[in-house]
Amino acid sequence: MYQDHHASFAVSSHGNTVPSPSHAPLRVGLLGLGTVGAGTYTVLQRNADVIAARTGRRIEIAMVAVRNLARASVIVGPEVSLVDDPFQVVNHPDIDVVVEVIGGTTVARDLVLQAIANGKHVVTANKALLAVHGSEIFAAAQAQGVVVAYEGAVAVSIPIIKTLREGLTANRIEWVAGIINGTTNYILSEMRTKGVSFADALADAQRLGYAEADPTFDVEGIDAAHKLTLLAANAFGVPVQFDKVYVQGITALDSVDIAFAEQLGYRVKLLGIAKRHDHGLELRVHPTLVAADHLLAQVNGSMNAVMVKSDAAGVTMYYGAGAGAEQTASAVIADLVDLCRTCGTAHRHRVPSLAFQPGAVVALPVTGMADVVTGFYLRLDVSLAAQTVPTLLSHFAQAHVPVQQLEVLEHPGDKALNAIIFLTAPTQERVLRGVLAGLEQLPMVRGAVKAIRIEALA
Repeated sequence: MYQDHHASFAVSSHGNTVPSPSHAPLRVGLLGLGTVGAGTYTVLQRNADVIAARTGRRIEIAMVAVRNLARASVIVGPEVSLVDDPFQVVNHPDIDVVVEVIGGTTVARDLVLQAIANGKHVVTANKALLAVHGSEIFAAAQAQGVVVAYEGAVAVSIPIIKTLREGLTANRIEWVAGIINGTTNYILSEMRTKGVSFADALADAQRLGYAEADPTFDVEGIDAAHKLTLLAANAFGVPVQFDKVYVQGITALDSVDIAFAEQLGYRVKLLGIAKRHDHGLELRVHPTLVAADHLLAQVNGSMNAVMVKSDAAGVTMYYGAGAGAEQTASAVIADLVDLCRTCGTAHRHRVPSLAFQPGAVVALPVTGMADVVTGFYLRLDVSLAAQTVPTLLSHFAQAHVPVQQLEVLEHPGDKALNAIIFLTAPTQERVLRGVLAGLEQLPMVRGAVKAIRIEALA
């Protein structure tokens, strides 16, 4: 054993040099022992030596708050104090860091703010909490000189928050776009590869545990919007502003359009997109056509991927699992490791909660969707396609909307109809809506026009 005046170290059975027991551990209070909480405890126990070898200090879960004490006692060891009141954890004087993995935005908010008021650092995987109450929470942490860390809140196995805050810190970021909800990506992958309906793909996702019994947050795009809120704040130095994100889910998507998009060389993905322009920001979540040879189009199943375009590094991409007990635990523990390394430093020397110094965080105007410019995939179900096409094209010409591609395809659901597909050049959505309103008034057009945005993300 080597010893100096700072700490004592010993070689473990795995060959790693780890701190000796005399070196004070980081004492963690864990709120919740569900999937993520149990995964965090398991990974910390399994990899205790290698984590300590990297940090120079052990991380110990000292206290856990759970509803079911009997169940929890089977998961954690006897050295862990179990309580059924989470406020006992956040108020305990010997706890250094509170890890919040109970979810929700009400009780979790109260617990996190109480922990901060008590001078404790906080690690959370709760994207909804930070998207909705982040401004209040980060301000409280700044005032108390403590850290709120949340790598596990976004695309858990992908260290995208650390990438934006540290790896790309020299860059001016132009846009961030990604597949940041595994449930919807699984559903869209199944609809494309198997030709099944949204309802059937969702039922399969629920059977496999990818989707909750109530899948609303996932399929309506809300979960992705929570994550995009945090990505945009770190990318552009703006406050968290979930209420300004445009959100459209995948529930109205038809497998017919996914199949047609494939024929035309595209795939449909639910993307979260944040772009900075001279006049402000775009913050939007919606189904999007991307070229089939684009990297994001290759992300299938429940996987996540995030692309970042920055001025110096160019386009970079990050890929990995977006959910899972140990995947989330990996991100939570990474935050704990960072705290081990930095909690003794002055608050002003730590990485800021939202990548930019608090005084430099500035709200920028968010562009309304009517003013956003994208390409469009449009499907019109019509009879007498040959006679109809010139009439349809005249509507685009009158609005000065360039049509880049036109296809007349057999409608799989009704042999009496043809599906006419238009792919437009990038067009202001306000203009495109006017074209759609005119097209839907034509007697030969059956039903509403199906419209899906197209992004190049070059």
